Amino acid sequence: MAEKKTVSVTESTRKRKTTTTAGGSNMPAAKATGSATPKRIGAVILWILAIACEVLAILMVGNKLIFNLKYHLYFIIGAIVLDLIFVVAGSLLWKSANLIDPASEKNKVKFWLWNNMGMLVAAAAFLPLIIITLTSKEADKKTKTAVGIIGAIALAIALLFGHDWNPLSAEEKAAMEGTFSDSSLPEGDVYITSTGTKFHLYEDCQHIKDRSKFSCKDAAAEEKKNIVDIAIEHGCTEVCKTCEAKFQKETGTTPAPETKDAE
Repeated sequence: MAEKKTVSVTESTRKRKTTTTAGGSNMPAAKATGSATPKRIGAVILWILAIACEVLAILMVGNKLIFNLKYHLYFIIGAIVLDLIFVVAGSLLWKSANLIDPASEKNKVKFWLWNNMGMLVAAAAFLPLIIITLTSKEADKKTKTAVGIIGAIALAIALLFGHDWNPLSAEEKAAMEGTFSDSSLPEGDVYITSTGTKFHLYEDCQHIKDRSKFSCKDAAAEEKKNIVDIAIEHGCTEVCKTCEAKFQKETGTTPAPETKDAE
């Protein structure tokens, strides 16, 4: 008879190992709930617009394109601002898509690329502009100073939004889905807050007891998704440790042993 094992989400995400469910079977691979493709396409379109704004700013810096000589510098700054808006919006869309369909850690190149795409685009959208402006013979000192400073600030902001501070992998998503299936949840639901990054298994959890909460059950039924998937797609990629401890105490579960992947 196969030894029954259950998994702690905290342990799974920390150790990043393939774990097993009750009965010893391997966790299923994470599947995309909904489609990440429209969001990825939207992000790419926004990033293309950002690069177009950068090209426009470069042309204006080199005086190859002048809309109004009196307000020439303001047009350049406007192009930089639009560039930033498009880069940040694209990065947010891309990260949202990564929560729906995260890359697997088994493919290290894709995993790194998928979770750093926003930063790469940010660099491409501002570094050439800054370098060309500072080395331009056509741009005057005032233009170089303004574009250099504003471009550097825009680059920093874009990198900040483009960086994924807590990237989710396909394996981590599968572990969470497998550990806390809809049928095993203590209240048949999970709860999240508008600003939190963790999902809660109990509505009366001390960390959200007096806060405005969002129940994922109705949204999951409407969108035909796993309840935990709904929490993940709202940016909650970890279970509350207090809720997990209570869940383990009630169900008698223990973290998976620190062994190699199950056969």
